[in-house]
Amino acid sequence: MQIRLGYELVYQCPQPTPMILHLHIHYTRTSDLVRPDYLHTDPPVPISMYRDGFGNWCSRIVAPPGRIRLTADALINDRGDPEPIVYNALQHPVETLPEETLVYLLGSRYCETDLLTNTAWQLFGHTPLGWARVQAICDYVHQNITFGYQYARPTKTAWETFNERQGVCRDFAHLAIAFCRCLNIPARYCTAYLGDIGVPAVDAPMDFAGSMEVFLGGSWHAFDPRNNQPRIGRVLIARGRDAADVAITTTYGLHTLESFRVWTDEVA
Repeated sequence: MQIRLGYELVYQCPQPTPMILHLHIHYTRTSDLVRPDYLHTDPPVPISMYRDGFGNWCSRIVAPPGRIRLTADALINDRGDPEPIVYNALQHPVETLPEETLVYLLGSRYCETDLLTNTAWQLFGHTPLGWARVQAICDYVHQNITFGYQYARPTKTAWETFNERQGVCRDFAHLAIAFCRCLNIPARYCTAYLGDIGVPAVDAPMDFAGSMEVFLGGSWHAFDPRNNQPRIGRVLIARGRDAADVAITTTYGLHTLESFRVWTDEVA
């Protein structure tokens, strides 16, 4: 199958404003691109690119005073299969984990393992190790946190989500990630395109999707505590410790987001 995906972001800036953008499809999907997700700006401005410490492609621009429009429109091939379930994926003892996974056991800006460790062991310490334990975490978060865009705020952490019992997809992911780390399971935050492919359409504006990957059985596996089911057509953008590492835009100065549009549609 093929998926058309892209975005249009419109900002107003009172003065020249540097921006870092995590908007490019992840390098692991580059070979699937039929039409690249080139970043276009209106008005045109110089764009430089680099790979961050997690391997994500980032763009740097300086937005001029006034209105700037950022957009991309790509086409990508996708297998069209639901994300795999690997029930026999085993949990690694910490001493055998690959070094590159260890950073994903630590607390981070939005995932306060120090505040949630006791709760994590009380809730999930009795569950089987491995895939079943991660699924139990996702089930708990999915069933106990109420989703709603009105509950979003940029400062909300896993601890606050646990206590307030409400949030958006990134809050679901942060809480599940924190629980996994408390239980010695490496977990990292992911942002992606995710359309309503293979599921009933949702009557809400399309957005980028926050989920997580966990390291079990020698490889990383996708889990989505917000939707809590394998999905079709998730297209990865970036990975990091939490949303602070993969913010769609990081803006160094005053600005107003005037318009935000994302599309992810199966091409007939």
